[in-house]
Amino acid sequence: MKIYRLYLFDFDYTLVNSESAILKCFHITLDKTGWPQREDDDIRRTIGLPMMDAIKEVIQSQDEEKAHDFLEVYKGEADRYMTAGTHFFPHTLAVLRALREQGAKIGIISSKTRHRIQEKFTADGVPELIDRIIGSDDVAAHKPAPEGILKALDYFQLPKEQVLYTGDSYVDAGAAQNAGVDFAAVTTGTTTAQEFQNYPHVKIMQDIQELLD
Repeated sequence: MKIYRLYLFDFDYTLVNSESAILKCFHITLDKTGWPQREDDDIRRTIGLPMMDAIKEVIQSQDEEKAHDFLEVYKGEADRYMTAGTHFFPHTLAVLRALREQGAKIGIISSKTRHRIQEKFTADGVPELIDRIIGSDDVAAHKPAPEGILKALDYFQLPKEQVLYTGDSYVDAGAAQNAGVDFAAVTTGTTTAQEFQNYPHVKIMQDIQELLD
C-alpha cells in the first residue's frame, strides 16, 4: 500500500470501540428524559453520526430544542461513563506507533468532541501519538462535509495526494470524497464492505493493521 505523509482517522469504531458506553449513556438518558427506550441495534446504527443527528434518530424527533435538551442530559452521563467505557481496538496503538516510525503525521477527524478524544489518549498515557484532533466542536459542517479534513490539510500544509483518511462509516467515505483525499475503509463499524464499494477507496479493510500491508 502507498505510504502517505499524513494519516487522518475517524475515532469511534475506527480507532476505538466505545459502543457499550454509548449504549449505556443513551439508555440512561432516554429514561431520565422520558423518551421511549430503543433497541441497542437502533442506537448502534447512529454511532459516528453528528451527535444531534444521532439524538434525533434515537428519539425519532427532528425538534431541535428537544434534541438539545436530550444532549444536555446525555453530556452528564458521558462525563461519567464514556472514557472508562472506551477501548482501543487491539491493533490501534501499534499501528499508530508504526506510522509514527515511518515519519508520518497523524490526526483525528471525528463527530465526537475534541476534549473527549483527547481525554482517552491522555488516560491511556499515549497523547504523543496524535498531532492534531479536530472534533465536532471545531467545525460548523459535520461529515460528510469535508470541513474537518480541509482544516487538517490547512494545519499540516500538505497536498491532498499525500493524505489518507481512514474511517468506518459511509459519512467518512463521503467526507474523504468531498475533500478530494484518498480513503481507506475499515469494517469494524456498522457500514459493510459492500456499502463502501459505492465510494472511492484505496482499500477496504477488516482490521486497521492492514494499513501497514
